[in-house]
Amino acid sequence: MWNLVVNARNQDALKAATEQIHQETGVKVVPIVGDITTEDGRQAVLAACPNPDILINNAGGPPPGDFRQVTREDWIRAVDANMLTPIFLIRAVVDGMIARGFGRIINITRQTRAPSVRFDPLARSY
Repeated sequence: MWNLVVNARNQDALKAATEQIHQETGVKVVPIVGDITTEDGRQAVLAACPNPDILINNAGGPPPGDFRQVTREDWIRAVDANMLTPIFLIRAVVDGMIARGFGRIINITRQTRAPSVRFDPLARSY
């Protein structure tokens, strides 16, 4: 049976997700509470699963809303979560994947939502 390590900052949300995944799949799920964007958070996850076959990075993105209203600090946090954190995790596991001859790395992010803009359908380019 496969094992799955999941991480989140919110213990209640993590517990609910862990239970749902286990109930629906029967997979043994190991929850790790912590902020993956910090060294301590990454080390806790890597301690639970130092040699993953599959690494999925998904730490969110900038806050939803009009990107013109996102502050520099928001963008820096988003870059840290969506670029630097995955880089550090990939560096920590890629050599093991190469040595085992197998590994998958998936990076998921979202982008901030721009305000709704109405376009003329005749102005579209194909």
